[in-house]
Amino acid sequence: MPSKSRIYFLDAFRAFAILMMLQGHFISGLLDSSTIDTTHWVYRFWLYCRGFTAPVFFTITGWIFCFLLIREEHDNYNPRIKKGIKRGLELLLWGYLLRLNLTTLFYGSINCSFSQPDVLHVIGLSIVLILTIYLCFRFLKQHLAWVFMLLGLLIFLFEPLYTQLNLDSIPEFIASYIIKGYGGVFYLFPWLGYVFIGSSIAFLFNYQYGRSTLGILAFATIGLLLVFASSPFLNWIGDKFNLSLFKFIAQNNYLFIRLGDFFVLLSVFIFFENRFQNGVWKFLGTNTLDLYIVHYFILYGSLSGWGLYKFFAHQLNLTETLMGLFLFLTVCIGIVFVLKKIK
Repeated sequence: MPSKSRIYFLDAFRAFAILMMLQGHFISGLLDSSTIDTTHWVYRFWLYCRGFTAPVFFTITGWIFCFLLIREEHDNYNPRIKKGIKRGLELLLWGYLLRLNLTTLFYGSINCSFSQPDVLHVIGLSIVLILTIYLCFRFLKQHLAWVFMLLGLLIFLFEPLYTQLNLDSIPEFIASYIIKGYGGVFYLFPWLGYVFIGSSIAFLFNYQYGRSTLGILAFATIGLLLVFASSPFLNWIGDKFNLSLFKFIAQNNYLFIRLGDFFVLLSVFIFFENRFQNGVWKFLGTNTLDLYIVHYFILYGSLSGWGLYKFFAHQLNLTETLMGLFLFLTVCIGIVFVLKKIK
């Protein structure tokens, strides 16, 4: 069971994830790609890094929530259950509020994007699902880790099947929460798989041994194997047992590769944990929701519709984008810092 002492690399990892998300949204939305060489290795590297941001964010979310769930566990009562339900509902509420346009509402209608699930909706529902599974299989204690791991892997392995499902027979509002293709920006499948795998890590992770050289090497090795060997391995299984499903996964193997990216990054953050014990990383890592909300208002113009995207979408050159990014991050962090001081 994890130690009750603070795990600093988790704060830093969470801070890294939110900063990557903020810069990714800013650059991808405001940079005019026609003004730069998109084949340059720097741009390609940035594009690759942007691809692992969401998987890292979802995986670390499941890990941290379950870590707190275990830490507050008592014989007959766990206060984190009530807190988790409240948190899940709060995220759903913020998810809808951020996508609401008051101008459209004033004229008697709701903007089309209001009902489209996004990151906060999926995380909110994921927390509720984690709690449901926890309550159903609580008797398994530490073995509950394998339930979460199995569920996460099954979500990954059956991805080629459920992405082809026709959900036209159910309300689009519900379908958009389930799979891609019904308007959702994010959806439960396959992203819930990362949350469940992150939850399993919380049960399996031993703070003492995970920080050792052997533990760091183990995480790095798992990550590199997933990145470079998972596709050939899935192809081999498909050929060996004549399972076309595994061949389909190997052809578009982003789920396992991105999970590998997570483990490689995890090993790096554990290795440099001593560098992350200052207040900046803790502040950023424990205020990810506030940073996300503030960035949403600035970029997308929540409620008002007057955001940076409205005026500068895909219009800035590289220099303007980089200078704007620095200012954008400074303003977001500054607003959250001031609000915390006022509270």
